[in-house]
Amino acid sequence: MSTPNAAMTAEERAKIVPSAQFQGSLPAADLLHSGNAGVVVCKVGQARSEYRSEARVFARELAKHVNNRQLGNATAFVYEETFGVEDRLHWFIQLRSLDTYYRMVEMGDQDRAYRASLEAERVQDDSGEKGAWDRLFIDGSLSSTVLLPVQRNPHGGGQPRALDQIEQPSELVLHSANAGIVIHRVAQIGYGVRAQARRYAWNLAATANRQLAGDVTVFVYEEAFGANDRLHWLLHLKDLTSYRRLLELDQLMDDANGLFVEATMDDTALTPHHWGLYGTQES
Repeated sequence: MSTPNAAMTAEERAKIVPSAQFQGSLPAADLLHSGNAGVVVCKVGQARSEYRSEARVFARELAKHVNNRQLGNATAFVYEETFGVEDRLHWFIQLRSLDTYYRMVEMGDQDRAYRASLEAERVQDDSGEKGAWDRLFIDGSLSSTVLLPVQRNPHGGGQPRALDQIEQPSELVLHSANAGIVIHRVAQIGYGVRAQARRYAWNLAATANRQLAGDVTVFVYEEAFGANDRLHWLLHLKDLTSYRRLLELDQLMDDANGLFVEATMDDTALTPHHWGLYGTQES
C-alpha cells in the first residue's frame, strides 16, 4: 500500500482522474476520438458559479445522448480546464466526417428525448423563476471551433484522420479518449511564412511522437470556418507528470520566432471531467 509521501504510479493516478473513455459505458472500440475522427469540434462554455454542478450534469447528459444516438458517427467527451478558468467546460465532439453534421442537425429537429433535455427546467433562482440549460452558462460564452486533421499528402484519397500522421504502434498512441491530460495549443501563422510554420508544426509533432512515445502523442489540425492559417495541436499526455518531458522537448525544438504572430501561441490544458473535480455533484 502506498504511503502519502510515496510517488504514485500511473495506474493510481488514472484511478483518481479516469480518461474520457470512461465517461460512458460504450466499448472503447466503438468510440470516435481525436485520432480516428475526420472532424473535431471543440466547444467551450463558462458555467455560472451557482450552477456549477447543474452545468456539468447537463454537459455529461448531452455527451451521453450524442454517444448513444450517434454511435459510429459522433462521440462527445467533456473536459475541465486543468489550471485555467474554473467552471469553464469543454466538449470535444468528434465526427466521422463533415457529412455527420447533418445527422446532428437532424437529431436536433427530430429526436424528442434530445429536445426534452434541452427544454427541461434545470434551475430555480431565489425569486422562484425557473430556467432551462441556457441559464447554466454565462451569456455569450458558448463557442465552437472546428478542427480538420492536416494531411501530409493533400492529394491522397479517403477521409483524412489524425492517426494517418503518425507511425507509432497503436498501443503507444494517446488520444482524446485515453489520455490523462489533453493540451490544446493554437497559433496564428505569420504573413509569408506558411510553409515554414507548417513544417515547424510537423516537426514538433513528429519529434514528440518519436521521442516521447507512450507518454505523449501529438496531432496537427487546421481551423475550418475560422481564421485562415491558424494551426492547432492536440498534445495528448499520459498524465500530468508527462508535462515535464514535453517541456524539455519544447526547449530542444527550433526557435519558432518569426513563424507565428506574436503572443498568439496559447496552451490550454484539459482534464477529463469526473464528479470529484471542484467538488461538483452528480444529480
